[in-house]
Amino acid sequence: MAQLLDGKAIAKQIQQEIKAEVAEFSRLSGVTPTLAAVLVGDNPASQVYVRNKEQACGRAGIVSQLYRLSADTTEKELLELVKRLNQDASVHGILVQLPLPKQIDSQRVLDAISPLKDVDAFHPENVGLISQGRPRFLPCTPHAVQQILHRNGITTIGKHVVIVGRSNIVGRPLALMLSQADSTCGAELANATVTLCHSKSNHLAENTALADILVAAVGRPEFITGEMIKDGAVVVDVGINRTEKGLVGDVEFSSAEKVASYITPVPGGVGPMTVTMLLYNTVQAARLQTR
Repeated sequence: MAQLLDGKAIAKQIQQEIKAEVAEFSRLSGVTPTLAAVLVGDNPASQVYVRNKEQACGRAGIVSQLYRLSADTTEKELLELVKRLNQDASVHGILVQLPLPKQIDSQRVLDAISPLKDVDAFHPENVGLISQGRPRFLPCTPHAVQQILHRNGITTIGKHVVIVGRSNIVGRPLALMLSQADSTCGAELANATVTLCHSKSNHLAENTALADILVAAVGRPEFITGEMIKDGAVVVDVGINRTEKGLVGDVEFSSAEKVASYITPVPGGVGPMTVTMLLYNTVQAARLQTR
């Protein structure tokens, strides 16, 4: 039976570390790290996520500003708000909550955020730095995965990591990070042999069965079953899917936990850590802008 990788407990620990760092930084600089979150429309999942971020900021001593815009907000109006936040020296991080309404080009909005305030690490400049192994910020969910492994003493060096899902938010950046020669957690959490699979991959189950560490980030409820997992593999489930029976991940938990050595639960696994790494990036952004 697999041992649980408790993201909630690790998040609490790291948030305490961030709180101490914020207090010391503020004492020395007179600056309090500030995150501006922009929520367009009334998507229920987005509202929950933004509320969780606000609460986490409060626990860590980070100032949280929330800008709520109506669902019929135009792209021009949103870009004007982003421009104002870029120019506001008291704001260190800008987060535009996705998804955005269909009349708004999400990529254009994300590209408009100053790279120095892009705490989601979605801007092309920041993605390019990640690809070169010299990141300014790391995207929150991939960094969360790395930290969960690190804090549980699980290394990636020399191991075969299979990632199912090629999104620009999780799969692609995580593949880049784990295949680098070093990481923010040290060389032991890099230097992996990475296979990036997706919905059109042939022989998917054969690939997943080779993984020492399997990361599910495909966005399909309970898509990965125990039969697709190598005995003793580490399984990290990034998925959060709302179904009739409640929240489930991309991994069919009951069958997977019988063959895995470690597994993240849903909820309570990667989710709380993603929010925590956003706080981490906000503090780093404040440091960069205060020098």
